[in-house]
Amino acid sequence: MKVLPKSVENLIESFEKLPGIGPKTASRLTFYLLHVPQEAIEHFAQSLLNLKKMTVFCSTCFNIGENDPCAVCINLERDESTVCVVEQPLDILSFERTGKYKGVYHVLQGVINPLDNIGPDELKIAELLKRIKAGKIKEVILATNTNMEGEATAMYIRREILNLKAENATLTVLKMTRLAHGLPVGADLEYADEVTLTQSLEGRRDF
Repeated sequence: MKVLPKSVENLIESFEKLPGIGPKTASRLTFYLLHVPQEAIEHFAQSLLNLKKMTVFCSTCFNIGENDPCAVCINLERDESTVCVVEQPLDILSFERTGKYKGVYHVLQGVINPLDNIGPDELKIAELLKRIKAGKIKEVILATNTNMEGEATAMYIRREILNLKAENATLTVLKMTRLAHGLPVGADLEYADEVTLTQSLEGRRDF
């Protein structure tokens, strides 16, 4: 015999598909929403619908925004000679909260992970190399996470850039750096506080 209405079951199942949400958490969220005013529910539902409708990926840096290019790429006050390479758009929020970074970004849209069948071709690495070939970039900050996948991705990009420099003499001034002390090994950027992330930026090392 069914205990729950179909609408409740469907929402629980939808929540369970989200990363980090198990059956118990999905149930708690669903029953919490049952007590929320209808107006708030409708606003929540509309926000979900607009998430895909009202956002686009920037064709330059692959950040998310309302327009293409994104707000960072069209900002004339940003230093286009420094590009910070991150895994996901969420990482950009962490850097922007520090208020210290004035360069631009490049979002890889993931990391190299053979277990999930994600190789270099699935990431925005070729697009990064294309930006470097244009000759405006003087420093590439490799800001992937310090876990095994993040380190492997940073090493791969480093090798590709070194190959690019060997082929193109005009890129000899290009500098590669890695976030330094302040970030514990294995930590994700999205969980780093502003002070820690600022120290990592200011103390970045040649890579």
